[in-house]
Amino acid sequence: MNAAIINSIEDDDGLHCVDVGRTDDGRFWFKVFRRDPEDCGRWTLTADYSHTLYAVEADAIAAAGSRLPWLEEVMRLRPTGPQAR
Repeated sequence: MNAAIINSIEDDDGLHCVDVGRTDDGRFWFKVFRRDPEDCGRWTLTADYSHTLYAVEADAIAAAGSRLPWLEEVMRLRPTGPQAR
């Protein structure tokens, strides 16, 4: 399965991130990362949900938000529409 990251959403502190990817057949998945100062700012994978695939990107983001309270807050405050990316 080939995949590409199409969206990367960070929290306001820049310490947590969700990457949303798209498979070559058009389905979506996500992975969760954190960045700690002691790791010299490198992102560390904390949860891999890429085995669960979603029909649309919004469903993958909603599923991530249901597991990550900080993401729900970021998405609630983020403007919507094409200019949001």
